[in-house]
Amino acid sequence: MSHETTGIEYLFQDPKIHLDERVRDLVSRLTLEEKVESMLQYQPAIDRLGVAAYKHGTEAAHGIAWLGEATSFPQPVGLACTWDTELMRLIGSVIADEARVYYCRDPKLNGLTLWAPTVDMERDPRWGRNEEAYGEDPYLTGELSKELVKGIQGDHPVYLKAVATLKHFLGNNNEVDRGSGSSSIDPRNLREYYLRAFEKPFTEGGAQSMMTSYNLINGTPATLYHGVNDIVRDEWGMDGFVVSDAGDVMGIVNDHQYYDSHTPGVAESIRAGIDSITDDAELSKQAIREALAQGTLQEEDLDRPLFHTFRVRFRLGEFDPAADNPYALIGEEALLTEQARELSLRAAREQIVLLKNEHELLPLNPARCGKVAVIGTHGNEVYRDWYSGTLPYRVTPLEAIRAKLEGEDAKERVVYRDVKNRVTLTAANDGAKLTVNSSGEMRLSQDGKPTILTMTDWGYGSVTLHDEHLGAYVTSDEETLRVTADEAYGWYVKEVFGLTPVGQGEHLWTTWNGKPVIAGTEGSLKVVEAEKSALHAVESNASTALTVSGQSHTTFQVETVSDGLAEAIAAAQAADTAIVFVGNHPLINGKEENDRPGLELAASQQRLIEEVYRVNPNTIVVLTGSYPFAIPWVQEHIPAIVYTSHAGQEHGTAIADVLFGDYAPAGRLNMTWVQSEDQLGDIKDYDIIRGGRTYQYFEGEPLYPFGHGLTYSPFEYNDLRTDAPKDSVKSIAALNAVDTLQVWVEVTNRGVAAGEEVVQLYVRPGASRVKRPLKTLCGFQRIRLEAGETRTVSFTIRMKDWAIWDVTRDCYCVESGEYTLLAGASSADIRLEHPVYVRGEVIPPRQAGRSIRAENFDDCSDIVLDENKEQREACVRPRTPQRSGWIAFHGVDMDTVSVVELQCRVSGNRSDATIELRLDAPDSEAVAHVNVGNTGGAQAWATLGEAVHSVSGTRDVYLLLSGEVRLAHFTLGANATEDSGFQA
Repeated sequence: MSHETTGIEYLFQDPKIHLDERVRDLVSRLTLEEKVESMLQYQPAIDRLGVAAYKHGTEAAHGIAWLGEATSFPQPVGLACTWDTELMRLIGSVIADEARVYYCRDPKLNGLTLWAPTVDMERDPRWGRNEEAYGEDPYLTGELSKELVKGIQGDHPVYLKAVATLKHFLGNNNEVDRGSGSSSIDPRNLREYYLRAFEKPFTEGGAQSMMTSYNLINGTPATLYHGVNDIVRDEWGMDGFVVSDAGDVMGIVNDHQYYDSHTPGVAESIRAGIDSITDDAELSKQAIREALAQGTLQEEDLDRPLFHTFRVRFRLGEFDPAADNPYALIGEEALLTEQARELSLRAAREQIVLLKNEHELLPLNPARCGKVAVIGTHGNEVYRDWYSGTLPYRVTPLEAIRAKLEGEDAKERVVYRDVKNRVTLTAANDGAKLTVNSSGEMRLSQDGKPTILTMTDWGYGSVTLHDEHLGAYVTSDEETLRVTADEAYGWYVKEVFGLTPVGQGEHLWTTWNGKPVIAGTEGSLKVVEAEKSALHAVESNASTALTVSGQSHTTFQVETVSDGLAEAIAAAQAADTAIVFVGNHPLINGKEENDRPGLELAASQQRLIEEVYRVNPNTIVVLTGSYPFAIPWVQEHIPAIVYTSHAGQEHGTAIADVLFGDYAPAGRLNMTWVQSEDQLGDIKDYDIIRGGRTYQYFEGEPLYPFGHGLTYSPFEYNDLRTDAPKDSVKSIAALNAVDTLQVWVEVTNRGVAAGEEVVQLYVRPGASRVKRPLKTLCGFQRIRLEAGETRTVSFTIRMKDWAIWDVTRDCYCVESGEYTLLAGASSADIRLEHPVYVRGEVIPPRQAGRSIRAENFDDCSDIVLDENKEQREACVRPRTPQRSGWIAFHGVDMDTVSVVELQCRVSGNRSDATIELRLDAPDSEAVAHVNVGNTGGAQAWATLGEAVHSVSGTRDVYLLLSGEVRLAHFTLGANATEDSGFQA
């Protein structure tokens, strides 16, 4: 049958044709200019072909965001604490359903390619975006992300419900200098940690999109990183499309200063695997046109990414009859359903972690808990983060707690104190009072009645001011203040202020970005610029005014009308039970572009807990946070502690259900909670192995271990066993490296009520050629057991997942040896152990005479990885030119060749750049010294050699690098020039 008789004008419109052929046909019909236009996030309509306009990218981290009301779920950091893969899949499905609703409303603007989940590994709790990801363990992150992807994309063999975009690839875990800094990641950290979280959502979840990160990876902008094509596409088989983060392709010039113009960066990004550019449209298109004209881009270089993006659009059903695509039938009825509301509540409950419960203070009995004091701002608020959607409703903890104690005396039994000070502000120089009129205009008046503002102290010098009469927050722009904001919210949270004491009861009032607030003309308030030295002078000298650039910098007296802390203490003292709500605001003191200033609670919150506990020993602390906190005093003294993320619309209901026993908590921490920041290294250190990061390598005493969480019923573990046959020689269970292992453990609920348990399975490796984790998660299940019920929980483990990355051969390797399976309720609460022997490989020694890549070191000190533009591999250099660093290569067999020369592929940028060869210890005597000097720049590579005293045996090789020197690879041998594979 011809296309003419079916009404099909072009081949790509025929659903019977193979998908790839249809996509190629469409792309082939685009003009060159149409191809250029279609390389952007906003793909234009091509009317002559019947192609509609389309936008890539709808935020959906924990519900559809920014489009209107949608079901809200807990922050991803909370979802990770559920350890519930089924729940993640159901949530993904709801998110996709609601994305379909908004797509139907406006398909040009509300696309079905969703920017979620965030798969970045969270090796540091100070990261400002901690609420967006799934924790510090790659196995947990991979499993949860994989299921969310499946839920979003659906299970139809042809069509996608929506598309999940994994972000941010790769090594993106600090906000300070995120757009210009480089993440130094060696091959073992890369392969065993950072990549593993991304792998399963692609290989098992089928994710159809990925977003690159802002940072450099070993000196290369992530948009240009070879791993996008080599690993994600070629190794993992991802057949969707790759999108750049907002503004990041232009950031190659603007932030990284990697090129002098946008044209080479845009061209190289496209060749390196970027299919869709989220950036300044005109600049991007102009750069593509220039690259085409210069010949650095060919038309086929555009065909490839357009094939990827349009292929995904085809799978979403855009080019097929609606009757063929079951997801096209999703309509308004799928938005804010009762089932979605119930799922939101389930998620909010499941993510709550009971950190401590001394003397079984929880759950509270409504009939016997007496008078309850609910204390703290978080007790009557539900906050949303930057990627939260518009909540259709919100239930606060106070509302839910009062509902639990319903009756005529409920209001009398539950007393609430928000702990906010009510204050007035007065200009210190002339006594003018701050007033607010009915329209929110703020002025200083000598005669008017001062306006009372409620002040919330968020710690670290951040406060918010609220006018209860107007029901609005004080906010600022570049020049003025006004009381008009419904909430503290925005990319720049302009409702945050500083009121810094400067002596004698006076304060310097500054805006969110540090600009002073001063008295203007005729009683107005004005925001002005100020030099840092001037601000420092004001803070130091406590003068009432300082003139900088002609501006008088007013200081203010803050008079307390009512003391929120005193009121809270009185309420706690009069109550039988005190519930103190503390935590963070998700947009203050830690968010995108801002790492956290510290791990502690706000000082005012810490004091609140201590003062309430002093007058009422029956104190419960509910900690609402986007990240872990360092709370050793709270853990030592407070009998019951509950943790929750900012959990969305059912936040309060879930908390009350846990507090009063209508739901038994079973959440588990997705990150190690340290006792203090002193237990952490530099936030920019991405080496978790040598840095002792995460539960896998941390040897200190944590506050709460990874996987920690209590519940209301005791669970008993018995009979950990496997299906591995016993080895006649080893006398323990043994199997081969290619095998799959079945593991079973019996779990019994010994409590008097039903409850849930998260059964965790870890593996501890034995002797190894390299430093291995103390233990690694290899399985988990969240189960529900009735009182007295016993269940056999099973796990299936692939031995290949126990592989390490062998840097001597650039491949994964399962080492031969004994491994111990560990079953328990957390990484520290191990109940049962079971040994197994794996018949794998023994990694052979390195062979002298062969070229060794410098990045494949076994150990290092004061070294970072950087870019080698000559080849697609990293080089190494000292962390700073002022301090030497070394790399070590263990077990090099020197007897394979008569070693008489060290030959290095190097670059030097200073006359004192050198490399020394030492054996067996970094401080041993040098046996070779290479003067590198200045080769012409950091990327001016040269091959330099130096004679070596005759050595033999198997030795540890240390290379000491000094000055501005970079090393790509080296060879030890008699004829290094012939065998090294160096490029001239």
